[in-house]
Amino acid sequence: MYRKSLTVLLAAGMVLSTGTVFAQTSGAINAQSDTAFDNKVIKKISADNMYNTIAYLSEQPRAAGTEGELRAVKYIESQFKSLGFETKVQPFPIYDTVQNVKVKIGDSDLGGTPRAISGSISGKVTAELVNVGKAKPEEVGENVSGKIALVERGDITFVEKVQNVLNKGAVGVLMYNNSPSGNNFGQVSAGQNIPAVAITQAQGLELVEQLKTKQITSTLEVGKAERIEKTSYNVIASLKPKANKDNGQIVTVGAHHDSVPGGPGANDDASGVSAVLELARILAKTPIDTEVRFLTFGSEERGLVGSSFYADSLPKEDVDRMVAHFQMDMIGGRDAGEDNPAGGLIMYTIDGMKNLVTDLGSSAGARTMDVAIPYGQLGRSDHQPFHELGIPSALFIHSPVEPWYHQPTDTLDKISKEKLQQAAEIVGASVYQIARPETPALTNARVAPGTVDYDFDDRPVD
Repeated sequence: MYRKSLTVLLAAGMVLSTGTVFAQTSGAINAQSDTAFDNKVIKKISADNMYNTIAYLSEQPRAAGTEGELRAVKYIESQFKSLGFETKVQPFPIYDTVQNVKVKIGDSDLGGTPRAISGSISGKVTAELVNVGKAKPEEVGENVSGKIALVERGDITFVEKVQNVLNKGAVGVLMYNNSPSGNNFGQVSAGQNIPAVAITQAQGLELVEQLKTKQITSTLEVGKAERIEKTSYNVIASLKPKANKDNGQIVTVGAHHDSVPGGPGANDDASGVSAVLELARILAKTPIDTEVRFLTFGSEERGLVGSSFYADSLPKEDVDRMVAHFQMDMIGGRDAGEDNPAGGLIMYTIDGMKNLVTDLGSSAGARTMDVAIPYGQLGRSDHQPFHELGIPSALFIHSPVEPWYHQPTDTLDKISKEKLQQAAEIVGASVYQIARPETPALTNARVAPGTVDYDFDDRPVD
């Protein structure tokens, strides 16, 4: 399925979604020359450094708004500052709600501890329960009006799920987890005036089975909310070229530093943070002509809250200068990827289309490990707000994810140094193709990065 050719094809006249154009060079790019440029970055990458970062970050959970997150933020900030970067910690508010929640199936209490999804309105509704899968538009159908939607977590954002069933007239949302990690998840946007309740995976799957053979009436009762404000954080570090070398463009490299409540998050996503810090260390001493911003986001596990806050805060002139965003999430999982090539490494885009980031990533994979990395379609991580700004973006992840996903067992012993090295090399080589002085401002490029043939893989992440 995957082509492993190292033949480098000239990206002549390729128009990107941002309007950036690669100019044609006078001849074919020499793959050996590209590899020499790669080596300025990849030969310096240390999986041991990344492993040690993960060891520190995963000593305790880093759920958004907790002391664990703040401890991680201070560590990340200190690492960027030690490299001499312009560094900023960007606080933003998040909200927890305390609400009395009851769920009945027929005349019986569901049991357990159902939880109001953050932002849910208070209210009581009784209606027929209907299974809508993950609430993608094609799954919702026309039979949701006046009913309570049973929704599985995953693939698209919480807000999108709720909006999709609202658009079809649903009067309530009962959402179940897609992993056994409890029911502390979810976000409802302002204006989505519908009772929304989170339950466990086991409870949801049991209801799915029951709905196959009978009709179920359910009651959702969400008490008046007491809102508790907390603070989460983004960390922003900028590496700028010398003024006389600056081509005016920006490339961003990101990961999220928060974990699920109660989870040490070694792979999700201390692994991504470790690569962000390692690439920052290397590029700090490498000539560039492009501003590189290194970002770690809080509250990703609450529904991309931190990255959305960052994207909303960007001045238009910065957005106009951003040419690519590389997101790394869960790049060290020993048991992820099954038997897929390259350990299961894949690049997911929001729209399932190739872009500058995937072109560079697959080409880098072909040069560094003789595998043209495939691409697929998935949201659920912090590349989404950048895509919505029109910036070419992709998520780098080993897929499908490991059994320890969102579990207390997502610990350091499950981390593969080989996979850390692999992902960091591919992202590092890709970023450097943009940032190295030999490729001036992409709109005027005379030394364009090469491309390879690579395929779409319709691979689920979990």
